[in-house]
Amino acid sequence: MVPFIPLNKANIAIVDGRADNEIVNNLKNFNIKVIRTIKCKELQESVSYHPDIVMHPINHNTLIIAPNVFDYYENELYGLGINLIKGEAILGCKYPKDIAYNVGRLKDIAIHNFKHTDERLKYFLKKQNLEFINVNQGYSKCSIMIVDDISGVTADINIYKRLSELGYNMLLIQPGYIKLYNEIYGFIGGTSGNYDENTILLTGKIDNHPNYKEIIKFLQKRNKKLVYLSDKDIIDMGTIITLAKNC
Repeated sequence: MVPFIPLNKANIAIVDGRADNEIVNNLKNFNIKVIRTIKCKELQESVSYHPDIVMHPINHNTLIIAPNVFDYYENELYGLGINLIKGEAILGCKYPKDIAYNVGRLKDIAIHNFKHTDERLKYFLKKQNLEFINVNQGYSKCSIMIVDDISGVTADINIYKRLSELGYNMLLIQPGYIKLYNEIYGFIGGTSGNYDENTILLTGKIDNHPNYKEIIKFLQKRNKKLVYLSDKDIIDMGTIITLAKNC
């Protein structure tokens, strides 16, 4: 089970609070309730609204959330059938103080620099009997576009090698070519989300990425439908975290 992929159609999406109306309205066209993130003032401006920096879906209707912003999401998600757990790690501005919840997930594994993972999150990951794959890349979720439970796309060579060696289907792409507010470039995982088991959502178009054809071929081989939520180029917005409250 990969919690970033709803078992049924997603009906809640948590998105960067700076997402434009085109992205939000296109999500609403899927009958999704959109929850905009609040700014986490302790973080760098570039990632201060990113969902995957301040929270992690333990399962399809349970979130662990940083104490910095917990009260906001407790209020926004009240009555929607989502279980909320307050994490222990208080996020801070400088790396690695900002990576405690940015854990990548594929079937049977969690991927992160586990020296810096929130302890309460590790507790719940261990309860699911997940194998911990330790990598130097602290922005592990940002670095992986989740295609299905055993497949992903990444520009991180070490994540690519490690997961490929473990038997996962990984596509390696060139780093860069992805916008990220106030930074040189962002990560492919931060541009994406999953509506259901067959549909991947992107914040914009990937036509201008040098690995565009390889990405499309990789997705088609796995029978995935790609939906562009914007006519603009893709932008790293810290993952579109989708939930299905009745799963």
